[in-house]
Amino acid sequence: MKLWNKEDILNKKVEEFTVGDDRNSDMFLAKYDIIASIAHAKMLSETKIISKNESQLLIKELKSIKNKILKNEFRIEEQFEDIHSKLEFILTEKLGEVGKKIHTGRSRNDQVLVATQLYLKDEILIIKELIKNLFDTLMMLANKNKNKLLPGYTHLQVAMPSSFGIWFSAYAESLIDDILYLNTAYKINNQNPLGSAAGYGSSFNIDRNFTTKELGFETLKYNVVSAQMNRGKVEKSVAIAIESVAETLSKFCSDICFYMTTELNFISFPNDLTIGSSIMPHKKNPDLFELIRAKCNVIKSLSNEFNIISTNMTSGYHRDMQLYKSKIIDAIETIKNCLEIFSSSIKKIEIKNDILSKNNYKYIFSVDNLNSLMIEKGLSFRDAYNEISKSIKKKSYKPKKRVKQTLVGGIDNLCLEKIKRKMNQNFNK
Repeated sequence: MKLWNKEDILNKKVEEFTVGDDRNSDMFLAKYDIIASIAHAKMLSETKIISKNESQLLIKELKSIKNKILKNEFRIEEQFEDIHSKLEFILTEKLGEVGKKIHTGRSRNDQVLVATQLYLKDEILIIKELIKNLFDTLMMLANKNKNKLLPGYTHLQVAMPSSFGIWFSAYAESLIDDILYLNTAYKINNQNPLGSAAGYGSSFNIDRNFTTKELGFETLKYNVVSAQMNRGKVEKSVAIAIESVAETLSKFCSDICFYMTTELNFISFPNDLTIGSSIMPHKKNPDLFELIRAKCNVIKSLSNEFNIISTNMTSGYHRDMQLYKSKIIDAIETIKNCLEIFSSSIKKIEIKNDILSKNNYKYIFSVDNLNSLMIEKGLSFRDAYNEISKSIKKKSYKPKKRVKQTLVGGIDNLCLEKIKRKMNQNFNK
């Protein structure tokens, strides 16, 4: 069944090409299409476009379909183009002429858009919860390991002392920025497009404010052309947000792979989280984190893909927009999977002790020693720098570590508490 087809004959190859992944992708949107259709049926009754009895019949059947979806008993067979054609077919088959009235005052264009935005809103909230779970884990690890020193690196060269407390809480605070991106994406998606029809409104006296309240949108997209122009923008807003999450996870995984090298050996993981070699029996490879990094790096290209798809696209609907759907769904599923597996795995991290006692870190306290010279001798920064530099060149430098090494590159409880407070403030927006 094709909602748009004027004839029964369509080249099979053309049909397969134009339908693409829609049947699979629409299984993610099916529930939301039902929710929007129920709101639409209620609105049609409220505005006297259909009778109350007709609305009730439609809503009853829509709820029945929704229950099948929730029980995983619903399928979109090959004879149907998408969820929308399957939905209208069922309603017409069950209710006859009444079933056909569900499409009154709307188009497949705003039907897709409203279902997509409802889906994206829910997925944003799920991703935020996954981020918050990871944040809590990292803050726990930061507090537990705040006094364990870790070498800081710049240019992959030994730099200054840091700590595992700083390392874990740094990524925790970075996740707050990712939350901010998601909050913005949520706001962009929180505008009701239903009633914009094919992008030019409807001659029926529909009530768009009614569906806005019924569907829980904050506001509506007032201009009907603007509503359709948001196709691609709503998906891209989420793409940008999850790209930010992907960047955080990707960098974290790179750190882990770097710190697990034989040469550094700062951290390790249990055998069940590492992979061996087919030829080298001693290997414990960080395949898990390498794959998370790779998957996240793929996600980081998504908004650019959307930009390329929409290049030179005029206002109004274009079939190019169909490609947004499967790409954003795949990316959302991937980032959720990465967050879940990373959160469960990072809890099992094993941290080595006395890392800075190794000889290759003998210069790591040079800046701290420099600062001590400024205080003890009253030297300027440049003079103190030159004195330390000369001693290093002459190989006469003797590192003077502070008695309380935890203060060097450390993090205190107050700082951790402020990071937690910042997360709570932004998470609940």
